[in-house]
Amino acid sequence: MAGETSTSEGLKGEVLAALGRVLDPELGRDIVSLGFVQDLAVGDGAVSFTIELTTPACPLKEQIKTQAEAAALSVPGVKSVDITLTARTSNPATSRQRALPGVSHIIAVASGKGGVGKSTISVNLAVALAAAGAKAGILDADVYGPSIPKMMGLQPASLRARGGRIYPIEQYGVKVMSLGLMVEEDAAVIWRGPLLARAVGQMLREVEWGELDYLVVDLPPGTGDVPLTLAQLVPVSGVVVVATPQEVALRIAAKAATMFQRLGVPVLGVVQNMSTFICPHCRKETPIFNSAGKDAAKELGIEPLGSIPLDGQIVADGDEGSPTVAVHPDSPQAEAFRKMASAVAARMSVVTRSETDRLKAMGQNL
Repeated sequence: MAGETSTSEGLKGEVLAALGRVLDPELGRDIVSLGFVQDLAVGDGAVSFTIELTTPACPLKEQIKTQAEAAALSVPGVKSVDITLTARTSNPATSRQRALPGVSHIIAVASGKGGVGKSTISVNLAVALAAAGAKAGILDADVYGPSIPKMMGLQPASLRARGGRIYPIEQYGVKVMSLGLMVEEDAAVIWRGPLLARAVGQMLREVEWGELDYLVVDLPPGTGDVPLTLAQLVPVSGVVVVATPQEVALRIAAKAATMFQRLGVPVLGVVQNMSTFICPHCRKETPIFNSAGKDAAKELGIEPLGSIPLDGQIVADGDEGSPTVAVHPDSPQAEAFRKMASAVAARMSVVTRSETDRLKAMGQNL
């Protein structure tokens, strides 16, 4: 019996050594040192273990699983491998400050100016994250022009409160909160800075969000009171900047990115919206704006998170309250949104790992 145990432990060590050669491409480290490999069991040549990733929306999870299986099977004596993929999002900032209990990551979606499709990006980002298996919510913080309810197919003034808490409405697998769910559709919102701050604070702190991997916050355009309030109220995990490939739009978007950087909020990257037009007849791809501003990420000096085409179907879906990712999942447009969501989740994982490593180096217990 002791000999069998010794042999099993030896094989387990060899399997771990083999798995130590499998890298997470985004984080640039092996899955063993990252703590991804859990519940490793070995018996009669059969190996089983769990790989716990940092996000359910990991774009490379199947690649990592395939490489891990091949690595384990390369060990002499291993006849079969059973791998379970799971994910657990975490954020050292929220675990310390507990600003929004249960919410792992708050991802703000910002733009330097209006009209660049920021709300369309926010809605499809949240729905794509939910479709990938993440627990997602969306907060419409654009209090002057709350468009999220319409784009998510929700009726105005439909929100209800119970026991002093506000409960978001769930739609397309996403928890939704917006001022537009509390007032009539045509009601004008005429508020000054302090009232805006109070409204955003209430929608963040008095809403029963429950357990969320990602809370996507659709900000108003520009660098005014609401973005500043959000960054001061809660530990925003990262910001996604939306821009069109146009010189003027890019310069203004750069100001928004700079503001968040100065506030200490990581800029995850930029989504280039309305990048090209694809003819529905000949499928020829045509740039909408001048070529000098085509690569928005390069112009802003931050990570590219994807390009979304200018497409009538996306516009129609938003007007009808049906996010493209949900109602046309097999379309090229939906695929573009899914790639964007995967890139956002991957960047969030990189930022979180970097912050975790920094805090551990400082001797803080997480």
